[in-house]
Amino acid sequence: MINHGVPRSAGIGSVIDGVRVLSVDGESATLEFDGRRHRLVIGEQAVSVAAPAGGGAPSMIIHADSRGHFNVTGAVNGVDTRFLVDTGASVVALGRSDALRAGIEYTKGEPITLHTANGQARGWMVSLDKVRAGSITLHNVSGVVLEGDLPYVLLGMSFLNRMEMRREGSALHLRQRY
Repeated sequence: MINHGVPRSAGIGSVIDGVRVLSVDGESATLEFDGRRHRLVIGEQAVSVAAPAGGGAPSMIIHADSRGHFNVTGAVNGVDTRFLVDTGASVVALGRSDALRAGIEYTKGEPITLHTANGQARGWMVSLDKVRAGSITLHNVSGVVLEGDLPYVLLGMSFLNRMEMRREGSALHLRQRY
């Protein structure tokens, strides 16, 4: 489904509405659009990207998955990742292995004890140079690296506070404020 269009099947090498199918395996498909390669994982939800019209702010729509969670692909410091939108997280939260992949020297950050839904956890406050979720990129975003690993990077309020957020049914609309 491309930009809320009807679902269509496409084979490797096919081009539909500017989206080229590069490869498909049992877990994902690699597509090319907007001049870049994107890997979409099965179970990941669609994201509609609205190009800024007339210099407007970047925006996107994230559709909830079957459990009501909002997932979006993006990157931390240029390294691809999957985010889980978490308005209950004060900052963008990464597990140790995601931080290492993104080149974050987290042990130079401020050590803290976190109070999570699963109890206390050790972590380090850091500043993330660049966080991209969908088509929206922010610089100098507060983050925390947890000592253990997480199944997703949590897209917390240090990113989301810079957005206008609106929920319509199973769709979350984000528009960059600053």
